[in-house]
Amino acid sequence: MSGDTITQPHHPSCAPGRAARELGLKRGELDLAVHLGLIRTVPDEGGGGRRVLRSEIERMSSEAGFPDALRERVKVAGTTQGADLMHVSAGRFTRLARLGLVVPVKWYLNRYRAVVWLYRAEELKQVAADENNAPLLKARRMPEALRAMLDTGVDLRPRNWRGRHRGFLLRLAEDPWESAGALAAFLDPVHIAEIVPDPYERSHLNRFRPGPPTSGAPGSPSAHLAERLMTADDPDEISLLRADLTAALEEARDRRPAPRPATRRVPTPAHPAPPGPARPEDLEPPRGLLSRLRRRARGGAC
Repeated sequence: MSGDTITQPHHPSCAPGRAARELGLKRGELDLAVHLGLIRTVPDEGGGGRRVLRSEIERMSSEAGFPDALRERVKVAGTTQGADLMHVSAGRFTRLARLGLVVPVKWYLNRYRAVVWLYRAEELKQVAADENNAPLLKARRMPEALRAMLDTGVDLRPRNWRGRHRGFLLRLAEDPWESAGALAAFLDPVHIAEIVPDPYERSHLNRFRPGPPTSGAPGSPSAHLAERLMTADDPDEISLLRADLTAALEEARDRRPAPRPATRRVPTPAHPAPPGPARPEDLEPPRGLLSRLRRRARGGAC
């Protein structure tokens, strides 16, 4: 081998299932740790998906309090457990979540196809410990302005979850097209068609557009509900996404334009050869015609 040959460094890695076992986590807990940016992953070049670097496993294993400290960082709580952690009633916890004081990190559909929101337990404890939040947690009645918002039906849980999930997808993006796809994942097809009118470019963008993290079979009620939760519905949120997607697409086009079908070249038909000089016999009328013309000139019948 030549001494100036450049070789790509090899970074040992393992599949997510094995990484979860070595870190003492359930698979869902490992996914959440990746989602939160606690554990870095790399693309699986062989079969798609993601892999966990061996160096990441070693780094997490060497931290103080491992594995219990790591489990605490990815522990989640539903409404009842979250209310207990914050020392409030379940009803008040739900109202605080609707107002956006606490932000869900994930969700799932129960057997009744109802959305169950889950929150990071560590964050709930931090919110409860902040003295600035005491009026919202301990007062008998919430401030009038907040109660008026709740009366109008405000619920920021879907939007706040989308914002969190968008950050996760953008962290995984490794080029502008993947970033554009991550942003497009939260817009409905009508908005995407308006921003990307070119069908070839739109088809290329959709290759990088991830679907909801939880869904049922295509076309099922669960899949439709998951798609609805994934799609922005607030005008301000939609406007921000459209602006960000437009900027990401400009960068993607400059870096690598979307592929298009090869243009077929139609062969140009050969031009006929120009006529040569006329021959004397070609200029003479046919003999029968010449006789008739002479008789007509003499006044005879034709």
